[in-house]
Order: sequence, then C-alpha cells, then structure tokens
Amino acid sequence: MPGARMHPDELDIDAALVTRLVAAQFPRWAGLPVVRVPSAGTDNAMYRLGDDLVVRLPRRPGGADQAAKEQRWLPLIAPHLPLPVPVPVASGTPGEGYGLPWGVFRWLDGETVLDAPPTGPAGLADAAVRLGGFVSALRAADATGGPPSWRGGPLTDDPGVRAAVRGLAADGALDARVATAAWEDALRLPRWSGRPVWLHGDLLPGNLLTGNGRLSAVIDFGGLGVGDPAADVLAAWAVFTPGTRELFRAAAGVDDATWARGRGWALYFGLTAGHEYRTTNPVLAAVAHRTVREALAEYAGTSS
Repeated sequence: MPGARMHPDELDIDAALVTRLVAAQFPRWAGLPVVRVPSAGTDNAMYRLGDDLVVRLPRRPGGADQAAKEQRWLPLIAPHLPLPVPVPVASGTPGEGYGLPWGVFRWLDGETVLDAPPTGPAGLADAAVRLGGFVSALRAADATGGPPSWRGGPLTDDPGVRAAVRGLAADGALDARVATAAWEDALRLPRWSGRPVWLHGDLLPGNLLTGNGRLSAVIDFGGLGVGDPAADVLAAWAVFTPGTRELFRAAAGVDDATWARGRGWALYFGLTAGHEYRTTNPVLAAVAHRTVREALAEYAGTSS
C-alpha cells in the first residue's frame, strides 16, 4: 500500500507527529504504541493507537471538514445501519505542526476487501446482499440538516474525465470511442429529482472490511453527505461481478434511472482515479481500471 505523497499539497504526517498530538491533547493515551495502518486511501492517513483505537488525519487541506463531519453525524446514523461503522471517541485540534482537525475512533477488526475478499462465490453473493442492505438503510436514515456529499450532485462534463480518456487510451488501457460514448450517455441522463438522502460517497473495496470471509464493516466516511443516492451504486462495478451485481441491486432497491447514474459515477471514478493514480497509487489505480472495465462491459451489453 502506498505511503509516499500522492498530491503536491499533502501534509507531513508520520508516527512521531501522531505520538506528539496524542500526548499533547489526550494524555490518557500517551505511551500507547502508534503504528501506521497501510491503506490505498488518498484523503486520510490512519495510525493505530494501542489495541483499541485508530487516529485518522486528513492528508490535505481540502479534507479539513471531514473530521468534524464524521464526529457529528456518524453517531446519529450508526444505529440505523446493519453493519458496524467507525465510532468516534475524541476530536483532535491542530497542533504540533499539524494544521487540521483530526479524530480518534474505535478500532474495527477486519481486513479490507482488497486484502481479504469475501470467500468464494457464496461469500461475494452474501457481501452483495449485505452491502445492498447497508445502502438501502443509509438512504432511509433521516437526512435533515446533512451536509452535501462530494458525489451527491449531478454528473458534470468534468474536463478531467476527457483528459483521463485520452491518457488511458494512449496507454492502451481502454477504447476511447466506447468510453467517450458511455460518458456522454451518462451526462444526458435525467437528474435526480427526489429529496436528498444520505450516502457514503466512496464505497470502494478499500473501505469495506471482512471477517471470517464475510463483509463485516464499512469504514472511511469522509465523503458522507446527502444528495443523489446514485454514487453509492458505483460499488456494483468496483466490488461485484455481473452475477452478484444483481443481488446488490435488489438488496439496495435501486431503480433503473439511479442504476444508470450510478454507472456514470463508476465511470467518473474509474477514469479519473485510474489516470491520476496510475504511478502514485497503483493499488487504487487497479481498482479504478477494474471499475471502468466492468462498467463499460455492462454499457456495451457484454456482461454475462
């Protein structure tokens, strides 16, 4: 998993900094071992604190609002969800040379789907039903006053997507004609007209935990917010196979229009992340490439 910088504005974060922050602001935990948690995530660094806690720190100034958002909203949403999610324990403030808010959470046991996929076809099918039920329950929770999700609005013709198509096509990673057609069709889809609902915003394999071969928890709520539920459907192509994808869809209760918009979000994520992180985060880039392949295969009617 990557430990190096992926963005020019990343902050300097290491175990020594986390140790100083904890000692200065939460002396009751001073002296607990601090160990970096390997992750393919791009927005936050995580350090395990002793056996039961994890410290989560935004990597970039643009993530400054994430800690407060998770601290405020996760305790309100968690009781309505069928899978465990991070439990906030303490809220840290800037200090010790680190300029952003940060948080301490209960440690959730398990390995990510990247490292320990659900076991066998039955495991993936079970995971599809479980995650679909999670998406449905999250969508049904009271969204009054919730902040907009970073993927809660409509798809727009982001120049970065066009640049990614050109770059990936030049690398031989995709057919630019098919990718462009699929993207342009997604942009023409009718926009969401319903009330804003809660969505996780980043349901990728690295944000899903497994235990004993089964999906066991959902983590990383930096993208938590309200809006169009379609972005949470991108998990269908980022995580599942054509056969298990339908199980996810049924459990999530997704209509045709939301499904189509979700595939558009899968293309958006897959194309932009696959291009941006192809050298700096090959693990995430591989997830992105897989997501694009699955989405384009379904778009072309070749999924089986």
